[in-house]
Amino acid sequence: MPPRINLPPVTRALLGTLLFQSVLSAAIRYRQWAEDTDIVIPYLTLIPQLSIAYPWTFLTASLVEGNIFTFGLGAVTLYHGGRYLERAWSSADLAKFLVLVTLIPNVLTFFTMIFFFTLTRNTDWTLTIIGGTIPIQIAFLVAFSQLIPAHTVTLFRGIVSLRVPRIPLIYIGIVTLLSFTPLLSRAALWLANYSFLASWTYLRFFKMVFPDLDSAQPASLRGDASETFAFAEFFPGPVKPAVAAFSDQIYNILVAIRLCKPSAQRGITAGRDSFQHRGAPGSARAEAERRRAIALKALDQRLNAATAAARQSSQAPPPAPAQPSGPPVQVQPQSSAQTAMKSEPGPMLGETKFEPEEDDS
Repeated sequence: MPPRINLPPVTRALLGTLLFQSVLSAAIRYRQWAEDTDIVIPYLTLIPQLSIAYPWTFLTASLVEGNIFTFGLGAVTLYHGGRYLERAWSSADLAKFLVLVTLIPNVLTFFTMIFFFTLTRNTDWTLTIIGGTIPIQIAFLVAFSQLIPAHTVTLFRGIVSLRVPRIPLIYIGIVTLLSFTPLLSRAALWLANYSFLASWTYLRFFKMVFPDLDSAQPASLRGDASETFAFAEFFPGPVKPAVAAFSDQIYNILVAIRLCKPSAQRGITAGRDSFQHRGAPGSARAEAERRRAIALKALDQRLNAATAAARQSSQAPPPAPAQPSGPPVQVQPQSSAQTAMKSEPGPMLGETKFEPEEDDS
């Protein structure tokens, strides 16, 4: 029996869209390829100068990859990250999160390219290709930093050990370096940074939190004010105080202009006590979903094993009758007298027989 791949619906749709658009883009590039021509596809990827007539590219451009390396990395990210987050949250929450972390970075990068074109009058800025799964990859790393902040990733047999909240900035640094190479466009740097800010802001202040059933909490919780998900936690220890002070000032400004609500009005209490009281958002549901998935997998394996055993037993030939191992036994023939005595039963003991007399007349 071939292995069954169980993918939630949103993750399955993302993988299908990524495969379709990337293959279509590769086919168009192959057909129109020329040595001295840079091929752009404004109805698949976001091109500031050309894609105004194709507004859907502001959303779908994040599911197009231009080379096999970035396509493979994006597919692996969507498969594992999308499946985990969709089971930890829900399909609707993951879809809303993906719309925000793709639309906002693409729009901001679009206007950034226009801004640099205005300063330099260089048309290369307006012909920059904006696309790829980098915003989704950064957003997934930020979401993992919220759900599993205490987990540690160990690489090279313990030589490198990193906590999950440290990974997003490291990955942004790698993307920054690769944006100066032909592997990534110059827009990748801006996409990564805007996605980091957009995903953290949404999860920190606006996302509806799944309540913990073991604690007394209001039904409508928004955001995550725990210290483990503070903006400074993504940075190394020496710069944490400066980043924390700067982020607090930005938060106070946003509250003053009513773009963000204070923690008390959002139904959550900032600080370590709040984190210890309710735990990481979605942790109870994520743990329940993980256990359910493990139980379903074990049940599926048992059913497959039982089916295979039944099939083998039905296909096996019936066992041959056992032959006697001792000397042959001869049956002694019975005499005719004994046979007659057994075949003709006599009168029973104590039996009476009545015969009526006949009249002579």
